[in-house]
Amino acid sequence: MEKYDEKKHKIFVDADACPVKAEIINLANTYKVEVIFVASYAHTLSYDIGGKWVYVDATKEAVDLYIMNHAKPNDIAVTQDIGLASVLVNRNIVVLSPRGKQYLEKEMDMVLHLRYLSAKERRSGNYSKGPRAFTEEDKNDFIISFEKKLSKLAGNH
Repeated sequence: MEKYDEKKHKIFVDADACPVKAEIINLANTYKVEVIFVASYAHTLSYDIGGKWVYVDATKEAVDLYIMNHAKPNDIAVTQDIGLASVLVNRNIVVLSPRGKQYLEKEMDMVLHLRYLSAKERRSGNYSKGPRAFTEEDKNDFIISFEKKLSKLAGNH
């Protein structure tokens, strides 16, 4: 049987606005999985939290393009970006939001359509309140979901 750390799964994190970086590092260290945080140069950290950091241009899609070009099937990606999630799930990459929601291929058409409708409303001058504030419960939901995915990849179903 192949050992988990020989499978070389990786975790890619859309790190610019990710509120669960420390939790990702803690669990990745437990499961001995490499973490690659991808951020724009505009979001350079002044302290080391661990993991490998890749800095890209501050252009709108640079982080997304890096993750799309480097993530492989059965890797895990953490992002709030629905467009990036839709590309990755179609390539058999596990995608989680920082709130612990797993994006699934079967729901992406509906999610993208809702995003389109929201953008259309904003263009016509109608603005919603935006997403609710990130809570401790959201963080706990992420930890539970993320650990389940890492455990499954490790063969511990």
